[in-house]
Amino acid sequence: MPTFIAPDGTRLAHHARGEGEPLLCLPGGPMRASAYLGDLGGLTRHRQLHALDLRGTGDSALPADPATYRCDRQVDDVEAFRAHLGLDRVDLLAHSAGCDLALLYAVRHPRRVRTLTMITGRARALGVDFTPEHRAEGAALRKAEPWFEGAHDAYTRLWDGTATEADVDTALPFFYGRWDAAAKAHAASEVEQYNEEAAERYAGPGAFRPAEARVVVAAWDARVLLVAGELDSGPLPRVAAAVADLFPRAELAVLPGAGHFPWLDAPDALRETVAGFLDRAADRHDGG
Repeated sequence: MPTFIAPDGTRLAHHARGEGEPLLCLPGGPMRASAYLGDLGGLTRHRQLHALDLRGTGDSALPADPATYRCDRQVDDVEAFRAHLGLDRVDLLAHSAGCDLALLYAVRHPRRVRTLTMITGRARALGVDFTPEHRAEGAALRKAEPWFEGAHDAYTRLWDGTATEADVDTALPFFYGRWDAAAKAHAASEVEQYNEEAAERYAGPGAFRPAEARVVVAAWDARVLLVAGELDSGPLPRVAAAVADLFPRAELAVLPGAGHFPWLDAPDALRETVAGFLDRAADRHDGG
């Protein structure tokens, strides 16, 4: 398992899977160990995935200062990761809350990012967040599911701040396009992969400066792919489209039948979408 040292002395681990050109992967959660990303629906057939365990998660060490869990404080970790891999410019992929970190990295180091792939991503770094109304709209798409009636109230409480621990477990089916054995096993792994203290600090006050970030991305020449799940509420496809409009060179792909973890719900579609985007971006880059 390869490791490197962050600027503040924290030892960070990453995991390489697959073959081909490197693709740097930042997990969401927030602050969930990268193991939950798996092979991203078989994307390892096209790229070598380098998945970072963010500080305090997975095989990475706990930092001396818990304040460094804040998202913007971890940008230096991503830059150290790039330098450790010896890459001048990177193809960067992030999932969910990890997209905020990827965006902050791109804002601070725009010339280091060749492409950015955001899978069911948050964009608080750009001033876009998901509202309870968005969540309710997405939940309504699942009314025909056999688990809907028992899970809906719990899901609502997740977003109004009154959820219990039991509600979190009961609401899990809403995050998956299919609540099958694979989804249940994936959901069950979260507890051991999740750093609760880090998650609480991740988006703390001062982490984001959306107005400044929007100015940078509006002039950015990197190519961006946003992947949304048809059945996901965070982001809804139309919200993902609004985020895509903030970039000069962005594409949006909405995967049918997919929830928040599309590599489980629509692995072939995700793999083909991301690999195709990266191949097109590489061709354009090579061609000038």
